Amino acid sequence: MNRWPKVLLVLGLLAVVGMAFRVSWHALRDVAHASGADAVAADVYPLVVDGLMALALIAALILPAGRDRKFALRVLAGYTVASLVLNYVHGLVPAIASGGRVPLADWAPADWALVLLATSLPVGSIFFGSDLVAKVLHHKPEPVEPVQILRNRSGSDLGESADTDPHPPVYLSPDPAPTAPVAPQTLVEEQPTAAPRPRRATGTVPPAARTKRPTRTTDELLTEARALSADWSDDALTADRLRVELRTSAANARNLRDTLKAERAERPSLHSVPDPDEGDEGAA
Repeated sequence: MNRWPKVLLVLGLLAVVGMAFRVSWHALRDVAHASGADAVAADVYPLVVDGLMALALIAALILPAGRDRKFALRVLAGYTVASLVLNYVHGLVPAIASGGRVPLADWAPADWALVLLATSLPVGSIFFGSDLVAKVLHHKPEPVEPVQILRNRSGSDLGESADTDPHPPVYLSPDPAPTAPVAPQTLVEEQPTAAPRPRRATGTVPPAARTKRPTRTTDELLTEARALSADWSDDALTADRLRVELRTSAANARNLRDTLKAERAERPSLHSVPDPDEGDEGAA
């Protein structure tokens, strides 16, 4: 929209608001007179009611969306309804236009309620008006983002990269700056270092990292057990000793023990043979 249509629209709105205020001002002044206000108070009374409506509208336009704006709109709605009720009573009761102290309604409870409404609006204007002004003064407008940020954001919203080359080149320039010659370094003979000490395992070694031992068959274990226990006595031939010496399981050690003892039991016992020389000497 061009500038002049906007200006004409604002001027027309101000004209309509001014004429509406003039009509409402006459009715609210007569209601103030009927409620007991003097001439000066009655003339200022419409400014208190309709003026707060204008203040609430301006505050609603300035404050951001949230609790404060809702509060301003509620004040605007409340005072609009109150002004509408008083204008309706002014048109309903012709005696109010006389400018004197007259009841606002024929029914006493209704008259009390209307008088309470008319007299409470100025006090409410002080309270609600001060609160609205405080909210507007304490409101901090949001900072305006730079044009470059907005441009980049609009580019990202369109799905296109705002910068055609976001990453700087990592290659050297065609004409690099000359560098100083590097001085020759003297070779230093490296001293032999001690072999690192193997680290002791602090936890369970996984099966994949364990050293695999060759699997021996039962015959191989039996052969080793025979050779190992050839000079052992029967009491020394135990499963625990075979397990430790052969590094095998307890079950294998027990089987080997039983087999070796069975072989020893089947072996014929040897008796000592007397020396023939000793027998000849005894006979002589």
